[in-house]
Amino acid sequence: MSTANILETIARIRQEVCTLHAELTKYELVVWTAGNVSARIPGHDLMVIKPSGVSYDDLTAGQMVVTDLHGVPVNGDENGEWGNPALSPSSDTAAHAYVYRNMPDVGGVVHTHSTYATAWAARGEPIPCVLTMMGDEFGGSIPVGPFALIGDDSIGQGIVETLKSSNSPAVLMQNHGPFTIGKDATSAVKAAVMCEEVARTVHISRQLGEPVAIDGANIDSLYARYQNVYGQ
Repeated sequence: MSTANILETIARIRQEVCTLHAELTKYELVVWTAGNVSARIPGHDLMVIKPSGVSYDDLTAGQMVVTDLHGVPVNGDENGEWGNPALSPSSDTAAHAYVYRNMPDVGGVVHTHSTYATAWAARGEPIPCVLTMMGDEFGGSIPVGPFALIGDDSIGQGIVETLKSSNSPAVLMQNHGPFTIGKDATSAVKAAVMCEEVARTVHISRQLGEPVAIDGANIDSLYARYQNVYGQ
């Protein structure tokens, strides 16, 4: 890819990632500066992610940080022609980068502390598949990943280990919150929105009694139809 093309691609993905952060606030999945969206730069071992500690209202496309797939900010050459801001990437960058290194089909990663999904994570309890929407979107229950401290790629390891054997694009990292993946950043944001929706609905259902589980064969049928037939 030529320099002009990669600059155009980076500019486009920075704008996309910046815009998608507004969806997190729109759907009330984050508060203050918590949470983040990232996207892989196709054809390169690079990603774009939100800067650390910047208010959602103040985010601009130019503030989105380009890093390699080890979370190290990069500028492209000694002239800094990619225009990386003098901002540190999100504190969750190492986790995102680990996912991209180990799940090559993933093009977007999202982390939120959305209330209901995080409540399930605090209990260390998977969200059971008791809704057809869950069969469609998640292909079963939403699993729980192991407890891990922020700062290195331990969280990323937990995400990958949990999701590699699951249809779910969402994982509830124990005592932390949901991480979602997708073919691109938009898909990962959709998964985060849907994760919170089903977490809330199943929680409310359990206040009324024990929800009715969906048979595994029916879950498989729902998932196959939605993933391969539904929509345009």
